Amino acid sequence: MIHYKTEAEIALLKESAMLVSKTLTMIAAELKAGITTLQIDKLAADFIRDNKAVPSFLNFRGYPYNTCTSVNDVVVHGFPGNTILKEGDIISVDIGVYKNGFHGDHAYTFIIGEASEEIIQLVKVTKESLYKGIEKAVAGNRIGDISAAIQEHTEKKYGYGVVRELVGHGLGKQMHEDPQVPNYGKRGTGQKLKENLVLAIEPMINLGVKEVYTADDGWTVRTKDGKPSVHFEHDVCIKKHKAIILSDYSIIEAAEKANNNLNSTYY
Repeated sequence: MIHYKTEAEIALLKESAMLVSKTLTMIAAELKAGITTLQIDKLAADFIRDNKAVPSFLNFRGYPYNTCTSVNDVVVHGFPGNTILKEGDIISVDIGVYKNGFHGDHAYTFIIGEASEEIIQLVKVTKESLYKGIEKAVAGNRIGDISAAIQEHTEKKYGYGVVRELVGHGLGKQMHEDPQVPNYGKRGTGQKLKENLVLAIEPMINLGVKEVYTADDGWTVRTKDGKPSVHFEHDVCIKKHKAIILSDYSIIEAAEKANNNLNSTYY
């Protein structure tokens, strides 16, 4: 069932979304070669709780951590641990928070230090594809319009692998609500978009093949060919003419640019 939100509920959703953005901004200031993914997880958990919210991911369907820290060939759901970030790594940090009865849920991929042009382009194009999808997230369009825009920009234009098994989703009192939002599809197909539907749109794009597999831990999703994957995600509210983006990348980007340990040359 699809849940359309009231304006009051959208305001609460925005508050939760913004707390995710602020948490990612704090992490962007701390990221560097030598830090572990478990340290990132603790920083995020402390920050979320200090802001009178709780991490949405912890114990969600048995997930044992506060964040997903997906490094290099890990597409999503990477377990925080003793993995030490090194120069040239990419890391997607995916965070959810629950506050005032509503979830915020989005992700950002960072480049640690120097990286190849191939990696830089993958990050740039994936981020661009997110906004291509958001451009189509308006009342009167269909889910397939969002999906096709992402696929056309990544797979058809650059030959990247668009993950099929994992999708975006509705967002609200539950972290995963209807409808699903694939990153591939045909224009003019799927659920018709109406005002005040809130979606988490999240392209997951591989440098190589689209195929993925789940590791023995039951969570960590990796690319089948071992090549890197990039993940960006925004929380958006469907409106006429133009979607409202409830999350905020500008504050994350400012921290990213200010941190000399991160690579922001793809802007």
